[in-house]
Amino acid sequence: MVSEQGHWGMPVGKPLEEAVVQEFAANLRGELIRPEDGGYDATRAVFNGMIDKRPAMIVRCAGTADVIQGVNFARTHDLLLSVHAGGHSVAGNAVSDGGLMLDLSPMKGIRVDPARRIAQAQAGLTLGEFDHETQVFELATTLGVVSMTGIAGLTLGGGLGWLNGKHGLACDNLISADVVTADGRLLTARDEENEDLFWGVRGGGGNFGVVTSFEYQLHPVGSVLGGGLRYSAAEARDFLRFYHEFASTCPDELSTAASLGHDPDGRVVVGVAVCYCGPIETGERVLHPLRTFGSPLEDSIQPMSYQTLQSAPDGVDPAATAFRHRDEHYDFLILSQWADPSDSEENIQWTRALFDAMQPFFEAGVYVNNLGEEGEDRVKEAYGEHYERLVALKDKYDPTNLFRFNQNVKPAAQSGAPS
Repeated sequence: MVSEQGHWGMPVGKPLEEAVVQEFAANLRGELIRPEDGGYDATRAVFNGMIDKRPAMIVRCAGTADVIQGVNFARTHDLLLSVHAGGHSVAGNAVSDGGLMLDLSPMKGIRVDPARRIAQAQAGLTLGEFDHETQVFELATTLGVVSMTGIAGLTLGGGLGWLNGKHGLACDNLISADVVTADGRLLTARDEENEDLFWGVRGGGGNFGVVTSFEYQLHPVGSVLGGGLRYSAAEARDFLRFYHEFASTCPDELSTAASLGHDPDGRVVVGVAVCYCGPIETGERVLHPLRTFGSPLEDSIQPMSYQTLQSAPDGVDPAATAFRHRDEHYDFLILSQWADPSDSEENIQWTRALFDAMQPFFEAGVYVNNLGEEGEDRVKEAYGEHYERLVALKDKYDPTNLFRFNQNVKPAAQSGAPS
C-alpha cells in the first residue's frame, strides 16, 4: 500500500492499493519511478541543492497522454501534484514530499518553421536545446540567459532574456500553448481560443494547468555583440553611477546586466554583461562610451553567435499578459550559491541581511521567477493589480487548487489559508 502526505503534513486521501498503482503504471507510455527504483534520486533532484524532497511517485512523461493520466490520477486519489520541467525554481516547487511528480523533462520535441519564423516546442526543453534547433536558421526568441534553464517555467513566469528590449519577453512571443487543466482536459490557449487562459499562462505561472507545448514567434538573430566588462572595487561607485546613466538611454537592441561579486582570486569586482542584437558596427558605436570608461580589468565584448552568449520592440501593453513589471528598468537579484552544505547558515544569514538592507531602495514588486518560499503577500506583490483577475481564472480552471506547488494564486475559497 502507498500512503501520501498532505500539503500541511497531514495524510491526503486513502492509502493506495498496490494494484491501483500498478494499473496506473501500465497505462503510461513513460516510466513510473518510486523510491526503491534506480534513478529515483537523480530524477527528483532540482537545481537548488538545498531542496531534498521525496515524492512517492514520479511519472517520466513520454507525451501529453501521460500528463493527462497523471493529472487525473492525482485528482482522483487526492494526491499532492508537482510539475518538473527544467527544475530551476528557486523554491524547488517541482518536487514535493509524498506526492506525485510529473516529470516533463523527457518531452523534448521541437519543430522549427523557418519560413513562418515559428517554433513548436515541448515543455521539457532547455534554453540550450531550443536555441540549438532555432540557431541553425539564425532565428531566436527571448528565453532567459542560462542555457540549462527550462523553457516552461521561464515562459510561464514572464521570461526575461537578452532579447527582451528589442523583441519583448518570452511570454510576449508566445503564440499559443497546449494546457492540461485540473479536470484532465487538453485546451489550446491563444488569442482566438480560451483567451482568458492564454492571458493567465503568460506570466501567471503554473497555476492553471500543465503546459505541454509552446508555440513561439521567432526573430532573425545571428551574431550579436556580447560579453562583458569588469572593474575593481575602487572604481565600483563611479562606474555604477555612469552605468545607470548609460543604461537609461541605451537603444532597445542593447540589454545589460550589472553585478557585484568576487573574481576567482576572491577580490570584490563590479561587472556588466551586454548583448547588442542589432548590426555589429552600430553596436560598437553604442558601447564605446561604456567600454572607454575608467580602467577596466577585463573587456571580453566581441561579436559572437547568440547561442554562444546564451551558454556562458516597441512598448507592450502592461495589461496584455499576466506579467506586470513592464515599466521597471531594473530587476534586482541576489544570487547566493555555495557548494558546501556546512556554509548554508552563514550564507543564508548574509543574503537575508543584504536583502533587508536594500529594502528602502526597492519599489513594491517582485519578478515571480525569482521568488523563493516567501509567502502569499509576496506572490500578490508579483502580480499587483493583476492578482484578482488571476484569482478569477484560478476559480474557473483549478477551483480545488490541484496546481498549488508554484508561486500559488489561491482560489477565492482558499484565500488566507496556510501555504
